[in-house]
Amino acid sequence: MRVTLKISLESTQQVKQQLLLWSQQYHEVVWLDSNNYAQKHSEFDAILAVDAFTVLQTDYTNAFQKLDEYQRTTQDWIFGYLSYDLKNDVENLVSQNYDGLEFPELYFFQPKKLFFLKGNQLEVQYLRAVDDELDEDIETILNAKIDAEVFTNTVSNKEHRPKIKLRIHKDEYHEKVNQVLAHIHRGDIYEANFCQEFYAENATIDPLSTYVHLNTISKPPFATYMRLSDKYILSASPERYIKKNGVKITSQPIKGTAKRVSNPIEDQQLAIDLQNDEKERAENVMIVDLVRNDLAKTAKKGSVHVEELCKVYTFDQVHQMISTVTSKVSKTQNPVEILQTTFPMGSMTGAPKISAMQIIENLEETKRGIYSGTIGYFTPNNDFDFNVVIRSILYNSSKKYVSYSVGGAITAKSIPEKEYEECLIKAKAMREALES
Repeated sequence: MRVTLKISLESTQQVKQQLLLWSQQYHEVVWLDSNNYAQKHSEFDAILAVDAFTVLQTDYTNAFQKLDEYQRTTQDWIFGYLSYDLKNDVENLVSQNYDGLEFPELYFFQPKKLFFLKGNQLEVQYLRAVDDELDEDIETILNAKIDAEVFTNTVSNKEHRPKIKLRIHKDEYHEKVNQVLAHIHRGDIYEANFCQEFYAENATIDPLSTYVHLNTISKPPFATYMRLSDKYILSASPERYIKKNGVKITSQPIKGTAKRVSNPIEDQQLAIDLQNDEKERAENVMIVDLVRNDLAKTAKKGSVHVEELCKVYTFDQVHQMISTVTSKVSKTQNPVEILQTTFPMGSMTGAPKISAMQIIENLEETKRGIYSGTIGYFTPNNDFDFNVVIRSILYNSSKKYVSYSVGGAITAKSIPEKEYEECLIKAKAMREALES
């Protein structure tokens, strides 16, 4: 079905830039970059998928059933996203908040052209329908001159700098967090991830240079540049939602954040303080319990394990507390069912999950859409890997609407002012990428 070519490289970083620039001619693009972050669960350093051969685009109605049919029919690599609002397909829920972006609720495509980077090797896979273009494309990519403006963040766009607005202002945010706390104290829930949107209207940005700047600031392990026609996702996500490799399932929820500072001793102390913070550990443990319960729905009996609990990882912008939960499934397990029974991810909802989703829908002002959804891929042999769409800029170029959202876990020990400060820490990289 696909023609494969393997090439040894001298400069991986240069080829990454050449691939990204070359991809801009296509209306369907997914670029996934690990930024060479040291983690044992990654299969590739970077992946590029372009040019749709087939497409699945739908709203939430029977979305998982349609994805299952599409995945089984193609039996090929497919790339795309599940928006947060597919919760309405999983449970009897609604999404009635304002949507300035108007992205499809589910989108997947089967790419004609695929590129996998691992170490110093580039593997290229083309569908036979376009394999006559392979040699010419490779020559074009490897001989392309790098656009220095894009990759050194020197694009001059001050006159088009987006004017960022808040959908929820500080006093209202405090009030809404207190309402979440009231639900917690009544016993309705014991944790909820409450989010707010920052946005700009009549905004014109250069998606590629904005992504490059955001990625340079953050260097996360699950960076994504995704284009579908006039809609763009520019993501610096540090979080894996879920991965399937053979019969092993791995989920790595993040809960617990601390800022970074330039002084190495102070910075190390902030990481130590996060590791020992009772409130942050409680947030993480609650979601680990939720993830264990979700994975158990498809797991072999007794196979759900917590491989890492509340381990602090350091990224360029923040320290994060991450846990790793795994399970084993049967060889015949339907892969889409694993997504359906764990979606949306616990780190972006709360616990109990359904009650938390109902409460945050009533308190948030914006339809989450792709934010706190997931981007990733299925392989031809039913494996998959999906991130969590956070630390991301979303852009509808036709509507000239730019959006990024941030949130945090509210528990009984939450202080509204500190939760607001954490949101600003998480929003810093997106604001800097848009305003520079």
